[in-house]
Amino acid sequence: MLIKRIGIDLGTTYTLVHLPKRGIVINEPSVVAVSVEDKKVLAVGNEAKDMLGRTPESIIAVKPLKDGVIADYQTTEAMLRYFINKTLGSFRIFRPEVMVAVPAGISSTERRAVIEATIAAGAKAAYIIKEPIAAAIGSDIPIGSASGHMIVDIGGGTAEVAVISLGGIVASTSVRVGGNKFDAAILEHIRRKYNLAVGEKIAEDIKINIGSALFLEDKLTMKVKGRDIISGLPRSITVVSDDVTEALQGDLEAIISAAKKVLNEASPELSADVMDKGIVLSGGSSLLKNIDQLLSRTIGVPVYVADEPVLCVAKGTGIALENLDSYKRSILATK
Repeated sequence: MLIKRIGIDLGTTYTLVHLPKRGIVINEPSVVAVSVEDKKVLAVGNEAKDMLGRTPESIIAVKPLKDGVIADYQTTEAMLRYFINKTLGSFRIFRPEVMVAVPAGISSTERRAVIEATIAAGAKAAYIIKEPIAAAIGSDIPIGSASGHMIVDIGGGTAEVAVISLGGIVASTSVRVGGNKFDAAILEHIRRKYNLAVGEKIAEDIKINIGSALFLEDKLTMKVKGRDIISGLPRSITVVSDDVTEALQGDLEAIISAAKKVLNEASPELSADVMDKGIVLSGGSSLLKNIDQLLSRTIGVPVYVADEPVLCVAKGTGIALENLDSYKRSILATK
């Protein structure tokens, strides 16, 4: 096949690229380092993320996506061009067909911005797939069956909740809560409780290493360094897993409420299907310890974390691209 097809999970925190028959070929941060003076792109992905919080005044490290949608069009276009070129090489005869996963709740204007940025970045054609559909396909959920399946995809910027049946979304909602909000909540909690200012990277490390959605009997601890807010001097403290659980209560409640809302909107028959099959969790933030148990306890439905939850959306875009005709009704919905 001469025309290449690329699936892209354009995430708030990470961008993943899937090539049919090769799988995930890129998994890098959605960060771009830009020169202040001439707006020239200096670095993208891993290299740019390493610059966060460490750049001189002449360089800024930008996250061009906010809550799953484009906040900075030109930088997003540059980032997409970088990832497409890195995947296929900058010297190529044919322009690729690209499918991009977006939150289910984005507006038509936001969707158009993604399509235009993708084509401007070098795509021959751009398709949009809703994240819950892509996550379900990537989680091996048989979305075409006449039965209800529920997916909760918790990424960096949004949590997408949907009940899917016969290849389409029957009920869905999107809340702007995800890994970034978790990090900000941890950062704020440590500032308030310990009078210590820490960076985003440290907050993320705390979440990954000792974070839990439920209070643990055997507490986990982690030594953290930061800047004392009162004295302005460096200081280290020991953070406990309970600190993270406390910090995340509000954000986790928003995800639980979204799941309950979607179940209430689904028909009794589909709700019964979900009761039987359970809820599938995908997305990087579903790796938070015990988040499946928290959802199961509060909603009363079995909850399972998908295999390789970080890769589900990207894998789903790739599979949908390989079977474009079969999935057209599901993915090309414009509402």
